[in-house]
Amino acid sequence: MFKFFTEKKWFLWAYLGSAIILSSLWITVQIDVMINEWFGEFYDMIQKALGAPNAITMDEYTGGLWSFAKLAAIAIALGLATSFLTAHFLFRWRASMVEFYHSVYEKARTIEGASQRVQEDTVRFSRIMESLGTALIESIMVLIEYFPLLMGLAVGIPIMWFGDWEYGLVTGALIWAVGGTILMIAASWFLGLVGIEYDLQKREASYRKILVIAEDDGTVRPKDIDELFEGVRKINYKNYLYYLYFNIVRLAYLQANVLVAYVILAPAIVAGVMTLGVMQQIIRAFGRVEGSLQYLFKAWPTIIELASVYKRLMEFEAQIEAMDKLETV
Repeated sequence: MFKFFTEKKWFLWAYLGSAIILSSLWITVQIDVMINEWFGEFYDMIQKALGAPNAITMDEYTGGLWSFAKLAAIAIALGLATSFLTAHFLFRWRASMVEFYHSVYEKARTIEGASQRVQEDTVRFSRIMESLGTALIESIMVLIEYFPLLMGLAVGIPIMWFGDWEYGLVTGALIWAVGGTILMIAASWFLGLVGIEYDLQKREASYRKILVIAEDDGTVRPKDIDELFEGVRKINYKNYLYYLYFNIVRLAYLQANVLVAYVILAPAIVAGVMTLGVMQQIIRAFGRVEGSLQYLFKAWPTIIELASVYKRLMEFEAQIEAMDKLETV
């Protein structure tokens, strides 16, 4: 699976491509920080304008909107370029895997579900990595940039349960986000979601295999197909039920998440010790830190799918390696 990073053929895409993608993600985070500062200045201007007639000019107001438009345009252009490059990067990674499987396919074809692993599982692996991989890196960068910013914004502002403690805001975000993540990991482990996803893919592969055989082999009877599909039906029903349990906890947490920043800032809001612009900056920065810490929580269903695909591909390669060892004996 990782020949992409070890073979000379893919060196430029593997390492230069990684460097460019990381750099573009870092620049994106820097632009987001600038937008966060803009929110503070803009909402302070709004508060000033609403406090007294003609407190600001139309030029000041439109100038504020125009400054945001420029930052947003840069962010959009950079986001499109990063997405395009990342898609190509991951397709090359998939190509390196597929080329290896092609080179050993004479042996690999005898392994059950070989066609699905070479075609479908490699596609799923690259697509999941495209979303999860960049999101993980960006989350880490956001934490590096926003943690000190949030601490600076919280100076002198009373926080629910933590009072004037300078680390109260980031501690609140940490407790809430990490607690939610641990809750989701525990729920998915208790329900065995990775195992269910693995079994689902395995039974789907067996069902598809006999359908393909039936296209050319007239001896395959409908009963054989029906029996395999019954297994598919049962595992899908089980999957739906267990994800219902999982999503009850997940969605309840996400709904509560909407109000967390306002609850934590309640003493400061009631006391009126900050402006509207500062409040917006804090809530937005809090949301960025909280969102980054909740990476595993938000991506957990996709991580479960990735874990299942990874398990299948590693199992596939282990079987190929075992065949090679038998041939050398």
